[in-house]
Amino acid sequence: MANALSIAVKESLLELKRLLKISPAHHSSKIRMLIEIKKSDVALSKNELAERIGVNHNSIQTWRTKYQKEGINGLLKDGRIGFKPSIIPPAAHKRIGIKLNAPEAAFTSYKQLHEWVEKYLIEGVNYNSLRHYVKRHFGAKLKV
Repeated sequence: MANALSIAVKESLLELKRLLKISPAHHSSKIRMLIEIKKSDVALSKNELAERIGVNHNSIQTWRTKYQKEGINGLLKDGRIGFKPSIIPPAAHKRIGIKLNAPEAAFTSYKQLHEWVEKYLIEGVNYNSLRHYVKRHFGAKLKV
């Protein structure tokens, strides 16, 4: 069996604990890994670290390698770029909400809603995008 990989954690235990408190939840396991490495006097294997933290050993291996190459900033860099902007502008959102809540001219299907939106508000809107949007924002359950 191979020897455990010895990693020198540059940050102090106090810094890591402070960072753990302020960082988002999806980074907490990575920081806890660094804390465990810093606390331990002997080099811990990826399996021992995985057991202590409660994650897969492959994640530990990836995180350790990333920390060694790029440091704490590289480890905590997400690569997430954000979400797409909504295809429904606020004015259209308001009109859709009014139309959905109007009892006299209620839609009986998403197809009707889609046709209405394409005709009066947004040309070329995707049916499924509109359907998910209406479910998410208005809780609509259109059924024939």
